Amino acid sequence: MSVYLDYNASAPIDERVLDVMINVYKNNLGNADSRTHGFGESARNVVETARKQVASLLGVKSDEIFFTSGATESNNIAIQGLREYAEKTGKKHIITTSVEHKAVLETVKHLAKEGFDVDIVSPDISGRVSAEQVLSKVKSNTLLVSVMHVNNETGMIQPVKEIGEWLQERNILFHVDATQSCGKLVEEVRQLKYDMLSFSAHKLMGPQGVGVLVLRKKAYKLPPIKPISYGGQQEHGIRPGTIPVALVAGCGAACEIAEKEYEKNEKHSKKIKEALIDLLEKSGMKYYVNGTLDKSISSTLNICIDGVASEALMISTKQFCALSNGSACTSRNYSPSYVLMAMGMPTEQIENSIRISWGPDTDRNEVLKNFAELLKIAKQIKG
Repeated sequence: MSVYLDYNASAPIDERVLDVMINVYKNNLGNADSRTHGFGESARNVVETARKQVASLLGVKSDEIFFTSGATESNNIAIQGLREYAEKTGKKHIITTSVEHKAVLETVKHLAKEGFDVDIVSPDISGRVSAEQVLSKVKSNTLLVSVMHVNNETGMIQPVKEIGEWLQERNILFHVDATQSCGKLVEEVRQLKYDMLSFSAHKLMGPQGVGVLVLRKKAYKLPPIKPISYGGQQEHGIRPGTIPVALVAGCGAACEIAEKEYEKNEKHSKKIKEALIDLLEKSGMKYYVNGTLDKSISSTLNICIDGVASEALMISTKQFCALSNGSACTSRNYSPSYVLMAMGMPTEQIENSIRISWGPDTDRNEVLKNFAELLKIAKQIKG
């Protein structure tokens, strides 16, 4: 049986989360914004409980939590929602990196077509940008800096702590895409200085279809975000549309579980990563880690197996391992990973690279057994 090793694309839902959602579907019938009857009040209570659960995980106030359909929408609101403020202030300069998720990169490129000035900073060969390089791009008219916390392809941890601390004193907005770190690097996320933060519930074993945008208050004021779609005053007008109560409840439950269990999960993930590296070392095959082990998250490993094309390897080992060779958002038609390209890696190394990602419920013994089979097939492919 194939073992699932593509958690960075989407993690399986925790059964405890699913139980919470089923209970809400069965017992909470109302619209959370219906004020005229008890059914609406009951649904609203579910939503506000979830808001508190998310806030507790992140170490923020519950009135700074806004529910969306996922990190892609959260990223778009955080960036496009600043248009009006940019026009008003004349601040139309944005800084980001070339290894961001497409939800950020494509959005800032769209704004560039509208006249915004965009600087895109590339990482070094490790996949990590330097805080100094990002901050050196700051100008008098800089509106926003947007840098992800953990890269979805390599697992590399970016220096968002240093960037946020520098920007905090300079009236420059800072957005962090924490999709791959939320619920994992819990203490690190709590210590970050930022104005806006995004994540999706399904990356921490919650449901697909719901995410969060955190808007931090300064002097009791939210960042100058305006909605990018219209139709209602839900989520204080930031994100109109009927709130999906069961999905929101699932998001809250996933955050609560992550807060209670993240230390145990981290130890579990580290053991799997160490065991996979050990298998690779003992296999005798030449391989490279794309990134560095000391600056990457414990639940992700991106490797190049020398002389073994990733497409051939994934097709040949489907019965053993479900993994990937890039972001799920760009994988319908194969093209070389734009993240690995931005790192300056040779084309052949990129084409021979695979991403392995796992989670709290991944069975270590099953992973090792199936990955050993994958390595056997890799040897056969290489010949």
